[in-house]
Amino acid sequence: MISTVAEMYEIHPQTLRLYEREGLLKPSRTEGNTRLYTENDLKRLEVILSLARDLGVNISGIAVILQLRERMEEMQRQMQEFVNFVGKEVMARRDAPDPARGAIVPIRRTAVAEATPPRERKR
Repeated sequence: MISTVAEMYEIHPQTLRLYEREGLLKPSRTEGNTRLYTENDLKRLEVILSLARDLGVNISGIAVILQLRERMEEMQRQMQEFVNFVGKEVMARRDAPDPARGAIVPIRRTAVAEATPPRERKR
């Protein structure tokens, strides 16, 4: 609840309401409209308070930093999915009987014509 969180972090409940209005925090609500903060909300609040108290970042700056963090986390998640996919593909193709079928990049077998030796130049 807002009073408990405000007391835990030694901030005024209005500060929490401001963070919510600015979109920095999004606590869930009960049917009676009481704010309920999850562990993730509290971790996010700790980041917000650290940015504000320790680094002097204003609310707009905090919003930008939080958005960048979320983007980075999403990019890391996507990168990990890609690495997992490539790892599975490499393992699946490693023991493939036909190297051309097991290649990650398809290998095209083309007929190679024999090159004729170059003519000697007359000087």
